[in-house]
Amino acid sequence: MSAEVRATEIRQAIERFLESSQDPMLCEPGEESLAITPENFAVEVRAGCAQLQAWDQKRNLVRRVSAIERASRGKLVLRVARFGKLAGTIELIDRRRGAQGAAGDNVPLRTARLGFREQFRLFLRRQFPAYKLAELTTEADLEHSLSPAYPRALLRQGASTWAAIGVAADAVHPDGVLTFGLIWLDYLRQREPGLVIHGLILYLPAGAEKTTCLRLLFLDPAAAQYSAFVYDEDGLETRIDLSDCGNLDTHLEPYRRSLAQPIPGPGIETIDRGDGELSFRVHGLEFARTTTGREVLSGPGAKRAAELARLRSPDAADRRHPLYLRNPEAWLESQVRAHIQEIDASLAAAPIYGQVPAFAAADRGVLDLLAIDTSGRLAVIELKASEDVHLPLQALDYWMRVAWHVERREFQASGYFPGRELRPEPPRLLLVSPALDFHSSNERVLRYFSPQIPVERLGVGLEWRRELKVMYRS
Repeated sequence: MSAEVRATEIRQAIERFLESSQDPMLCEPGEESLAITPENFAVEVRAGCAQLQAWDQKRNLVRRVSAIERASRGKLVLRVARFGKLAGTIELIDRRRGAQGAAGDNVPLRTARLGFREQFRLFLRRQFPAYKLAELTTEADLEHSLSPAYPRALLRQGASTWAAIGVAADAVHPDGVLTFGLIWLDYLRQREPGLVIHGLILYLPAGAEKTTCLRLLFLDPAAAQYSAFVYDEDGLETRIDLSDCGNLDTHLEPYRRSLAQPIPGPGIETIDRGDGELSFRVHGLEFARTTTGREVLSGPGAKRAAELARLRSPDAADRRHPLYLRNPEAWLESQVRAHIQEIDASLAAAPIYGQVPAFAAADRGVLDLLAIDTSGRLAVIELKASEDVHLPLQALDYWMRVAWHVERREFQASGYFPGRELRPEPPRLLLVSPALDFHSSNERVLRYFSPQIPVERLGVGLEWRRELKVMYRS
């Protein structure tokens, strides 16, 4: 096929797309999107090349189009060349059809991600000029759990390579970058067995780097090397000295036992909160608590408990009722507390504490328990009732804080585990979830944990609300 014929086919494909579009726009990485009308867009064949031109009051964009890279509903991806510059891509998008399609067609979000991808490219070229940027993408890969929210790259110098990942300053979940970075690293090592992939490079926005850097300190240096950079609002990046990132934001409140009396009743759980008060629950869902040492449960509270016992029951007739579905992690916690020795026969039935030490990430969707085994070693139990790709690193956040207080012998000094001698070694880490709801990538992330963190995954049976039974241990 001649260059003239190929260019003509490209022009015709672009024209067909625009004719079928209701609200077309042009998106280019690093640039503002540009709405397209017949009055501000042209495509033609010149000297054997397809050339498009789009303009508004602020700019005039001219690109040579070398190929149609991908065509899908409401979107046409073009391989282009800027005059005198490197090749890249631009996208023609029908906003009307995109809005009716998948969430991945969110045009402003996608444009922002493409913009940060180009900034990420610049970071890598500045800091690693001797390396070739062999791969750079923001494409989603659901099969391998690779997120489009974080641009990822492969840097190569001969057989020596590095995986890299970045997170934008306006990202909703900046702390998720390490999870997807480790998944990317592991994926590349599986895909490219002939390469020596030393480790992972991370780019983090200033002010959002602390959690990721703390997590890096608890990964296995023999499994991978890590290099982290922080960039400011001016786009200037600086390498982080990870040895300066070891200060944990954690505290241990003194344990105060409640003087209130438990409330008798079928299915009512009485949980000592450790602040001098009691929490009254049905299958993990609180319906009342004491305050300043006085019981607040009354007639309506008792009715509420009876209602919860009926609706929040493994035998409930309506399993779609909001009270049945609410906070499944709390229900799982209730079952684990009641059957702790099913989780591990060496664990003491009492005391079991909920989230001590306390820390700020209370919205992470994981519930924590702290128990002790017969030898005096602590066990951190992380509970998640549904699939969560971030479970291992969220569990690490809590584990590192418990380990910090164990090392300083602060638990007994603060009134926890009375009458027990605590062993000084790091606590065990138990990840508990329904057996079918462990995310497929959890095991891949755990490969990079320090061997000093004894991790065990426990999958419980599907009917865990009725009977807590461990189906496998890994």
